[in-house]
Amino acid sequence: MGQLQDRYKAYREPQKFIEAGVYPYFRAITSKQGEEVEMEGHKVLMFGSNCYTGLTGDQRVIDAAKAALDKYGSGCAGSRFLNGTLDLHVQLEKELAAFERKDDALCFSTGFSVNQGVLAVVAQRGDYIICDDRDHASIVDGRRLSFATQLRYKHNDMEDLERILQKLPHEAVKLIVVDGVFSMEGDLANLPEIIRLKKKYNCSVMVDEAHSLGVFGECGRGVCDHFGLLDEVDLIMGTFSKSLASIGGFIAGDKDTINFLRHNCRSYIFSASNTPAATAAALEALHILQAEPERMTNLWKITNYALKRFREEGFEIGDTESPIIPLYVRDIDKTFIVTKLAFDNGVFINPVIPPACAPQDTLVRLALMATHTEEQVERGVQILKKIFVEQGIIK
Repeated sequence: MGQLQDRYKAYREPQKFIEAGVYPYFRAITSKQGEEVEMEGHKVLMFGSNCYTGLTGDQRVIDAAKAALDKYGSGCAGSRFLNGTLDLHVQLEKELAAFERKDDALCFSTGFSVNQGVLAVVAQRGDYIICDDRDHASIVDGRRLSFATQLRYKHNDMEDLERILQKLPHEAVKLIVVDGVFSMEGDLANLPEIIRLKKKYNCSVMVDEAHSLGVFGECGRGVCDHFGLLDEVDLIMGTFSKSLASIGGFIAGDKDTINFLRHNCRSYIFSASNTPAATAAALEALHILQAEPERMTNLWKITNYALKRFREEGFEIGDTESPIIPLYVRDIDKTFIVTKLAFDNGVFINPVIPPACAPQDTLVRLALMATHTEEQVERGVQILKKIFVEQGIIK
């Protein structure tokens, strides 16, 4: 047996939970994504999806993907840089740039590779990247690849951010990178104050709109638009795998920065381009998002109902202001137990444990779609309340 095998044969952490019968990961879904799905032989309410618009099963999106398969085939067999650019990619980039009111945009094969690749090259040696300490893992991995000096401020603590900025050279490139909506807690970045500090300390700002696209702002443009700050944010990142019902991601910004990234971003240049079907699906979802504002209206109606009901029933849900609702458990073992009992009773939710959160902040994460109904939410609330009470988490 080799060195790697010797090292990892002792890694048995997942097996402890498998043996206890509460392992919650890699469950196979045997139906379309939607507000209810088939899993392990029975239907469950899907409160673990990030498709806030509810478009993953929309026939128009499916038909667009099928048409792209027929026209372009199943893949591009190369990178965007060489043989993998379709007119479909170019169209989507133009429409995303217009949607976010920026000069230009680049589309990537995953949202993760956007943050990983952009942050690795956009800030260079002698520059600074300043991140919220609860930014997404893709931001963390991207900044780790950069030669820039990396600094973190306490979550949404603007005094701590200013304390850091005060110490940095005025003329140095300083990039503040922040999630628009934090994916585990559901709270929003304090973007107005971040922009005030940007101007005061001569910084640039990049916002990850992964969980705010399709949720906030006019036609779902995101939190930058929600706060009226699109023109003040230098780079806007988004994903297709959530509200746009596909897979992939993009970065939008000024023409010169996008030109630089197009020719220097390694995760863009050296990755195979997004499939025709995924690209067409994202494009169709973008069209539907703009044509049907009632989707966001429905999403916020059901979100406000759910927030109200969970608070009324005594759940601890933190500072969420979005369709992401954290139900705090604050115990790793109980987090897995709650997830298993919920599934057994017809509710799918996601457990959140370290490293996605601090050990004392474990939670189960519930996310809503525009297509959920009040009856479905109420059913989920009642099932989860019974479990939380039985486990001694709430009274």
